[in-house]
Amino acid sequence: MLIIKIDGKKSIDSALKNLKNKFIKTGISKDLLERKTFKKKSVIKRDTVKKARYLQQKKSREQDL
Repeated sequence: MLIIKIDGKKSIDSALKNLKNKFIKTGISKDLLERKTFKKKSVIKRDTVKKARYLQQKKSREQDL
């Protein structure tokens, strides 16, 4: 749970801005999107392997240059 303290000097707009920044930094929005739909373990594993292959190819291309 995110807690934002509001002093008497701060406006509500700045407090909302701070809340939004903390929300983004903690990755809550990304987590909520992932939980919205169910993914099978095999699909998750396939995606991670695909990403690893891509990164490995990218790294090898950079070394060749």
